[in-house]
Amino acid sequence: MKVIGIESSCDETGVALVDAGASGTPRLLAHALHSQAEMHQAYGGVVPELASRDHVRRVIPLLRQVLDEAGSRPADIDLVAYTRGPGLAGALLVGAGVAEALGVALDRPTLGVHHLEGHLLSPFLAADAPAFPFIALLVSGGHTQLMRVDEVGRYALLGETIDDAAGEAFDKSAKLLGLGYPGGPALARLAESGRADAVPLPRPLLHSGDLDFSFAGLKTAVMTRLRALGPQPTEAARADLAASAQAAIVDVLVAKTLRALADSGLQRLVVAGGVGANRRLRAQLDAAAARRGFRVHYPPLDLCTDNGAMIALAGALRAQRGLDRGRRAGPFDVRPRWPLDQI
Repeated sequence: MKVIGIESSCDETGVALVDAGASGTPRLLAHALHSQAEMHQAYGGVVPELASRDHVRRVIPLLRQVLDEAGSRPADIDLVAYTRGPGLAGALLVGAGVAEALGVALDRPTLGVHHLEGHLLSPFLAADAPAFPFIALLVSGGHTQLMRVDEVGRYALLGETIDDAAGEAFDKSAKLLGLGYPGGPALARLAESGRADAVPLPRPLLHSGDLDFSFAGLKTAVMTRLRALGPQPTEAARADLAASAQAAIVDVLVAKTLRALADSGLQRLVVAGGVGANRRLRAQLDAAAARRGFRVHYPPLDLCTDNGAMIALAGALRAQRGLDRGRRAGPFDVRPRWPLDQI
């Protein structure tokens, strides 16, 4: 079974082809991704209308590119999967519209996939794929969640952010430091030349006794510290503040994740989403895994951001297990707000 996946939830247009295979082990045949980061830089963040228009321009050429690279024809597609939500309504409608049109043209079923489920399952495309059950740390854009995952489609929410997510804390701190958009990777690069213990910053909810997160106060603390440096802080001072902010975010993520593992008794962790590519986060989790004897799994680095491969994979895994084999293409809707526990 070959599944095409289309991702258009925000500022990346992704298309991929996955072969579920007779063995039941999905295999990525080809994927292509276009990032809109350069286009949105001038505005300091994503402009929804511009994002939607760019998806319109990119998705068909990316679809052709993926089929060519995979040596496949449109007629080889068995299922068309696309991101139904959550995300920007206009952007989601572009991917959904193309997917449904493709389904009608090929007389193939279509399947609307939950964006976070795609991230959650993306490590199954890695060489070191996980096994069920596991704890998952989802750190993608405006989402920071800890989940218990027992099987495809069986997810229990353990904790989530009550305000800003980790990715938002990275981006907003970066913007305060004048690093532009996208801020997370830029802040991490600046932090490499700074000292993580240079600036005392809060670790919100670190000792709350639950598995929820809060990062809005950390952003405010970064702003206060930056103002104290004066109108023209040195590069070294900015690097120290970036490193300290990154350390505060990572410390909270790691502490809560280790608590979730301890409470559940599970010995397997999956980290997914864009923040999952952060080097400090990976280093601290890998070190904790070595000390405590649990396994930690990540998606391939090029699949940490939004991409079509994770959407095709989620569609393939759901179809394989009979959870959702799709439906005949036709009228459709999208769900810009769609809790993962409601799929």
